[in-house]
Amino acid sequence: MAKQEIEIRTEDGVAKASLFLPVKPPAGAQPGVILYMDAFGLRPALDDMGARLAGAGYVVLIPDLFYRFGDYGPLDAKTAFSDPETRDTIMRMMKETTSDKNRRDSGSFIEAITRAGATGKIGVVGYCMGGGRALTAAAAYPDRIAAAASFHGGNLASDTPDSPHRLVSSIKGRVYIGSAGVDRSFPPEQSARLAEALRAAEVDHIVENYVGMAHGWAVSDHGVYDEQGAERHWTRLTTLFAECLS
Repeated sequence: MAKQEIEIRTEDGVAKASLFLPVKPPAGAQPGVILYMDAFGLRPALDDMGARLAGAGYVVLIPDLFYRFGDYGPLDAKTAFSDPETRDTIMRMMKETTSDKNRRDSGSFIEAITRAGATGKIGVVGYCMGGGRALTAAAAYPDRIAAAASFHGGNLASDTPDSPHRLVSSIKGRVYIGSAGVDRSFPPEQSARLAEALRAAEVDHIVENYVGMAHGWAVSDHGVYDEQGAERHWTRLTTLFAECLS
């Protein structure tokens, strides 16, 4: 699946993005998928994921959420946090890429994927920090986003005012949460809080715990990548999109 490198104009600047188009588009309105990156930026591992989703028939957009910081990286998912300076840089970029900025950016991302041909329903999926960004987007654009998934997403139900669990009452689509078996960024109390918020908002949802998987298990260049767990994640994700975006 050929990748196109594009630029998306947002309210705050220009974001680079990777775009993948399906070889055999389905009949009717073309569905799209926006993939929200983890903390290590755009790179081949995410391109592989985008190509796989495009192979399933979706227009796929993977935007650079850290575009406001100019050139950074490349970041190695296996080693980036072992260097204190690099770790501090990543944590700063994550902290300053707020939910409000993500909400505004997602409007531009939806416009870009629509121009690329995704005129039908949209699904969003995020990994690590991208998990919360996917939920925020689904809450901000409920009339367009029909499915949202988070895998090893962190701080989905924290005590902060902009925590994703506080926004779920606006979501109209289906939600899937895949959590790592033991994850300090999404402990059991947050999982329970998110599940209760989704239930109270009457959002169709599943919160599933991947026992034995570590934070980052679904992305191939992470040191904790688990092939069997990753394939299980693909089964859940493609089923969600097939049921909600057709």
